[in-house]
Amino acid sequence: MKWKDYAEDIKLFEGLDKTVKPLTEEQKNKNIKTLITYFSSDVPAKVYSSKVELEPIEKLKALLAAYPVKKITPEILAMLENILLIENDVENAVDANSIEEKEDRIAVWKGDITKIKADAIVNDANSSLLGNRQPFHKGVDSKIHAAAGPRLREDCNTIIEKQGHIEYAGDAKITRAYCLPSKFVVHTVGPVVLGGNPSKEHEKQLLHCYKSVLNTVKDIDGIKTIVFCGISTGSSGYPKKEAAQLAVDRVRIWLKENPEKDIKVIFNVYDDEEMEKYLKALER
Repeated sequence: MKWKDYAEDIKLFEGLDKTVKPLTEEQKNKNIKTLITYFSSDVPAKVYSSKVELEPIEKLKALLAAYPVKKITPEILAMLENILLIENDVENAVDANSIEEKEDRIAVWKGDITKIKADAIVNDANSSLLGNRQPFHKGVDSKIHAAAGPRLREDCNTIIEKQGHIEYAGDAKITRAYCLPSKFVVHTVGPVVLGGNPSKEHEKQLLHCYKSVLNTVKDIDGIKTIVFCGISTGSSGYPKKEAAQLAVDRVRIWLKENPEKDIKVIFNVYDDEEMEKYLKALER
């Protein structure tokens, strides 16, 4: 299913007001407490409880991770999204256009993918597209859903319901990014590699992820910068070195095949070791 088949259902191109309404620290804490009370009514305490004392904002994020797909009252939604916009510091996010290219239309950037202002970022999703649903999970899928807010999960649920089946490995879907600094999130499901030894089928699926994501944004004129996370290199187990080379090779091929698309591709890494893998891949 292509984005044109579900764009109206999720109001894909409807603008979002990301203006932050300033709060005092007292107002912010009061609102977070109100939000915790609201969302905890639908999540069993044992799901989001922790052995260590949590800051209120972390407790709220844990609740949001486990919260079911369910309509939220407009007043609560507005309060929540303002808190998330403040937490995401959208007004001071890194501008994707400012990141230096390593070669024509390709860059590598170390940082938090939820803190960059790009036209689109890529989510390493699971087949439900609904996020990990596990509080305190460190994966990029959980981070993106937590930072974007619950309307991201609602859109993903709408897409899956219309599609009539789970998302298959290698495919991609696009939604608005809501409370993230970026405009859109492209969700793709990468292969799961047990034991760290990818097969030819795994390689084929990972290559298809990059192609599907880029094909998804190809005809959307407003997308001129896109940030890829390391698809399948977290808990899905794809070796990072091999994944980086496949990502670079496939993106290069796509850019060469689509010279008319004005787009800058940024590979997002979280540490110097991963950065080095991408830089070496770009040297080949």
